[in-house]
Amino acid sequence: MARSRVTRIRQLTAGQTQRLEALRRISRMLDSQFLIPGTSYRFGLDPILGLIPGLGDLVSPLFTIGILWQGRDLGLPRIVQLRMIFNVAIDTLLGVVPLLGDLFDFAWKANDMNLAMLEKYGYDERPASAGDWLFVVGLTVLLLVMAAIPILLAGWLIRSLGRILA
Repeated sequence: MARSRVTRIRQLTAGQTQRLEALRRISRMLDSQFLIPGTSYRFGLDPILGLIPGLGDLVSPLFTIGILWQGRDLGLPRIVQLRMIFNVAIDTLLGVVPLLGDLFDFAWKANDMNLAMLEKYGYDERPASAGDWLFVVGLTVLLLVMAAIPILLAGWLIRSLGRILA
């Protein structure tokens, strides 16, 4: 017998509602405050702050702490919280690359994505979706492959040098 998944609307406390509204304002300021005239494209302060070495790359991760804290308070599934961490990790890792990272910040809006997930799973008591699992599993596999490449290259280099020197 198949179990149906019922989505229940969560009643938020006044404090939770206030914190969610504050997070919404900050996310908008960081990712989508300004409109490029003649387009529908929006950007925020995050890519501009990214031009400041050191400081700019810390803004999104620090903001994510607030989103994760609120997510924990609302009982978000852990896999969704992990997806949020991956979103900001991608933003942070690519953001440290000079110029390319700053351009990437205009397109990858980790704060807006994380806030959307917070609202989706915070208001509605629902389990994590297959897409959340796929995203996290896919990135985990990618990270494992990336970690293995230097080890495999070092082994190949050592074997090659051993043959040359022998």
